[in-house]
Amino acid sequence: MRRADRLFQIVQILRHRRLTTAAVLAERLEVSVRTIYRDIQDLCLSGIPIEGEAGLGYLLRQEVSVPPLMFNEAELEAIQLGIRMVQTWGGNELGKAAKQALIKVEAVVPERLRALQSLMFSPDFYLDQQDFVYLDPLRIAARLRHFVLLGYQDVKGSASQRKIRPLAIYFWRGTWTLLAWCELREDFRSFRVDRIVNLSQLPQRFPITPGQEMEDFVRRMETDYQNQA
Repeated sequence: MRRADRLFQIVQILRHRRLTTAAVLAERLEVSVRTIYRDIQDLCLSGIPIEGEAGLGYLLRQEVSVPPLMFNEAELEAIQLGIRMVQTWGGNELGKAAKQALIKVEAVVPERLRALQSLMFSPDFYLDQQDFVYLDPLRIAARLRHFVLLGYQDVKGSASQRKIRPLAIYFWRGTWTLLAWCELREDFRSFRVDRIVNLSQLPQRFPITPGQEMEDFVRRMETDYQNQA
């Protein structure tokens, strides 16, 4: 990683975290702690409002203006591929947003990179777009923490109605899957989005509840995996 890129990454990490130690920064950026100390000192001398000290941690006390990003070829190709995948698999709203995002990215990259075209694609001609019709409302309901009434048909064709707390949507082996807390089962449940028959977002919001959040599900899965290892 170029030093200029590393300095940029340090600012970005500090912008999105609270107190962050040099050890954490060094691990994230794969450099020594001593290198981080030098980088922090140089950033402070350049006017970046970083506060803190060695051994305790660092933070940004105010918002800073970061110069436009400059991507290398691999980074730009990764962005192109990611956007193509979102356009294919991300649903209507995110698909349109991805296309607009690429236009903005191309507007700030150097001319020599603007013509770069990745040879990795995500074709959509074989997909049934009806499989993605519920992605946008589910994503919005999860973000706003609204209860959802879900009509679902499992692999055996059995239909059910569930009141759920939508927590996250993840892409698993070519299929979008909804992670939710099921009020009926009083436990976590996963639902394939392409098997949802109908849904309606309820006006009631669900509160943050220890033991029923996405982080709790992830910890449970990690524990189960470690016990099986």
